[in-house]
Amino acid sequence: IEYIDSYYFNKLEYTRFSSSVGKFVGFTEYGVRNAEYWNNNPSYLSAMKAQKEVYCLNNIQIKYDNA
Repeated sequence: IEYIDSYYFNKLEYTRFSSSVGKFVGFTEYGVRNAEYWNNNPSYLSAMKAQKEVYCLNNIQIKYDNA
C-alpha cells in the first residue's frame, strides 16, 4: 500500500509525496524548491507520513470486501 500526494499546475506535476520514498520529490524548478522546504519541516513531513495510516490502512478492508 502506498500513499501518494501529487501537486499539479496546468496538467504538469511539479511535486509529489510518496509514502514509499518518505519525502517530497520535485519535478520542476518550482517543485524542487517546494520539496526542499517541505522536507526540511519535520512536523509537516511526519504528518504526511502519518496519512498512510490515516487514509490507506483504514480503508483497505473496504476496498477488498468490495472486490
